[in-house]
Amino acid sequence: MLGGKTVPERVRARPRLFVTLTAPSFGRVHRATDGEQCRPRRDRGECAHGRPLGCGTVHPTAASLVGQPLCPDCYDYVAHALWHAHAGKLWDRFVIGVRRHLASSVGIPQSRFPEHARLSFARVAEYQQRAAVHVHAVVRLDGPAGAADEPPPWGTASRLTDAVRASAYRVVVRTPYSPAVGELALRWGTQVDARPLHADGLGPSDEAVAAYVAKYVTKGASETGAGTDHRLTAWQDIDSAALTDHVRTLMRTCWRLGGLPEYAPLHLRAWAHTLGYRGHILTKSRAYSTTYAALRADRAEHQGHGESGADTVTDAQWRYVGSGHTPGAALIAAGIADDLARSRESARDELQERGGRP
Repeated sequence: MLGGKTVPERVRARPRLFVTLTAPSFGRVHRATDGEQCRPRRDRGECAHGRPLGCGTVHPTAASLVGQPLCPDCYDYVAHALWHAHAGKLWDRFVIGVRRHLASSVGIPQSRFPEHARLSFARVAEYQQRAAVHVHAVVRLDGPAGAADEPPPWGTASRLTDAVRASAYRVVVRTPYSPAVGELALRWGTQVDARPLHADGLGPSDEAVAAYVAKYVTKGASETGAGTDHRLTAWQDIDSAALTDHVRTLMRTCWRLGGLPEYAPLHLRAWAHTLGYRGHILTKSRAYSTTYAALRADRAEHQGHGESGADTVTDAQWRYVGSGHTPGAALIAAGIADDLARSRESARDELQERGGRP
């Protein structure tokens, strides 16, 4: 069971992969290496800004320096922010690429692929220590009717794995041209992991993957130190945020880029608190599992002890009535205000009698 109702036992042999897609490298950062040196180098070279190209320190996982750039001036903050802003489009292109590769590998016209199979997925986004988003997803190949339909005979785990890897390496999204930035070609990182899921103990189990994915559902940018849980309304909000210099620089980059007309559709200032990433933490395809509407109906029925739940009040039924004091509270507030006014008037009179300046 993952993101919905349990899939019947008879369909558990269908090809399913646990896929991890990473962000590319935007610059060298400090890393935790389990007892080894961070970035050892035999030569003690320096970058163009006079900072060391390597780091011989052994960083524990929780060290504050882990994920921070070795040289902030060499780090490509513009590409990092724009990659986050286009991560959703990269995922869409990736899914389309998987379908196309599957269709071409078995000689099916791409337009007729939905007549033979359906690609379903559930994915979750995770902020890494370098403040870059990685994507973890369960990708499944179903029959044309969805989760209740068996996949075609050619739909094997190995063929799905090949399609996932091929699509991840080929996908590219180009940013709008900007006189200040130019045009960037955005891709997934080189680290692509695709592992088959098995229910017989030969690979990661459903329960293990569900627990792993669920861990990130409640983790947003603020929990990982890669942003805040509220939107920024002014440039000054970035300086007051209790974040690392690396994250604040990413926020400032989003704010600056958001002021350029060519990037207006990306709404980078509105999403500066998440470092430009505009997607949801958890998303799934329509046919992956039960719908959220069905889950809400089941919850309402459960809370109604078997009733239909039609009379259950939900958030959508609330409306704004008004604000302010109740009649009793208004009298109390008026009395307090009157007492304060009298106290200020008495203080001024006393100062005047003493020759002071009111």
